[in-house]
Amino acid sequence: MALIDDLKWRYATKKMNGQKVPQEKVDYILEAARLAPSSSGLQPYQIFVITNPTLLEKIKEVAFNQSQITDGSHLLVWAAWDGYTPQKISDTFALITEERGLPANAMDDYKSMLWGNYEPRGTEWHKNHAARQAYISFGMAIAAAAEQKVDATPMEGFDPAKLDEILGLRELGLHSVVILPLGYRAAEGDWLVNMKKVRRPASHFITELA
Repeated sequence: MALIDDLKWRYATKKMNGQKVPQEKVDYILEAARLAPSSSGLQPYQIFVITNPTLLEKIKEVAFNQSQITDGSHLLVWAAWDGYTPQKISDTFALITEERGLPANAMDDYKSMLWGNYEPRGTEWHKNHAARQAYISFGMAIAAAAEQKVDATPMEGFDPAKLDEILGLRELGLHSVVILPLGYRAAEGDWLVNMKKVRRPASHFITELA
């Protein structure tokens, strides 16, 4: 039940106190994000870890001036691929076959099938699919942060185009999807800190079909 207790403890922190998160805790959160499942193991996203104060101020300006971005310790940005390509798919499976000690051509049929499925769907589908994979990693990071008793604030409230420009993501074939400030809750100034966590009851949330 430890994970459930950790998830009950966490909330979307509205005010952080500026205290630094120890690097080993940040590394743990990032490793949980790295180990997250993704469709066909492609991991079609990258995570940017930002601590530069000047850069954080610029990001805050395009994120409705949410103070957690600059009052937190680290800002994590999930940036998804703009699209899939045969080369990206091949690079992923080259790593998989090497790490698993398989012949280099062991996954050729699967790669062809995968690209045959993805290619006709178009760029917009590619971008959305990659973003959905990034959210799986994002969720794992939130849970890992709670386990480490590190506060985190999930944020979609930012201008993606402007954030992409600040971080130079377009030149990398990436687009920002979601961001996560890490830090510690302030003792005062956070209106949400003492509020009861409210979720729909299981009876209204879960449907069992036996």
